[in-house]
Amino acid sequence: MDLGLKDKVVMVAASSKGLGFGIARQAALEGAVVSMGSRNQKILAAAAEAIQKEVAEARILIHSLDVADSISINSWVKDTLGELGTVDALVVNGGGPPAGTFDEIDDNTWFAGYENTLMSAVRLIRAVLPEMRSKKSGSILTVTSSSVKEPIDNLLLSNVYRSGVTSLVKSLSILEAKHGIRINNLVPGFFDTDRLKELDQRSSGEWRLSLENVRKINFEKIPMGRYGDPDEFGKAALFLLSDAASYVTGETFVIDGGKMRTVW
Repeated sequence: MDLGLKDKVVMVAASSKGLGFGIARQAALEGAVVSMGSRNQKILAAAAEAIQKEVAEARILIHSLDVADSISINSWVKDTLGELGTVDALVVNGGGPPAGTFDEIDDNTWFAGYENTLMSAVRLIRAVLPEMRSKKSGSILTVTSSSVKEPIDNLLLSNVYRSGVTSLVKSLSILEAKHGIRINNLVPGFFDTDRLKELDQRSSGEWRLSLENVRKINFEKIPMGRYGDPDEFGKAALFLLSDAASYVTGETFVIDGGKMRTVW
């Protein structure tokens, strides 16, 4: 299937590794022009170089980006527009908030999670809307978490703030449809990323089990019996960003190997 993304400008936040990198890589493979943003410029440059080696003809722009900082977000969008002329698609993404139960999280951590997870989505979307509205087209995708459908005990910040992002997307999808802009959520289950390794390590300490046994227990909860690959997530994301999903907006899609039991 031709996704119609060739020469389209796709901005991917937090794309130096993990799910963001998987999306950026798939975008380049589809012939899109990719603007990659991340805090660590060294890791980001290495990520862009890896994609460039694989897709020699790819056009890639890299830019320092702190999703918790409004100035950084606006600078990324401004420079992308200045160099590439437009933005056709945006992936709202960022590192997950720290794990913790209600009694473990203090006010400062709540405020940091608010800035990093909820306000980052607000600011990223707000920054690209004027361009998308002016040309009456565009697609936005937020990377959230399975916690928006099934709260996770030790990820309270994610449960709260990512659910807020999901509600934001639903509200905006209704308001922006008249401008030709589509907005959706993509919900990852367990994907083999640094973030998941960190959570598994925490579980290893809490459960007093080896990391290998923690992974084995998690695999048993997933009907497909394994963690997902970031490239699998990237392919699903590119479909939702593309014209192939031109009648899809305001939806929350789950990609989790069948782990989630809810039907809504």
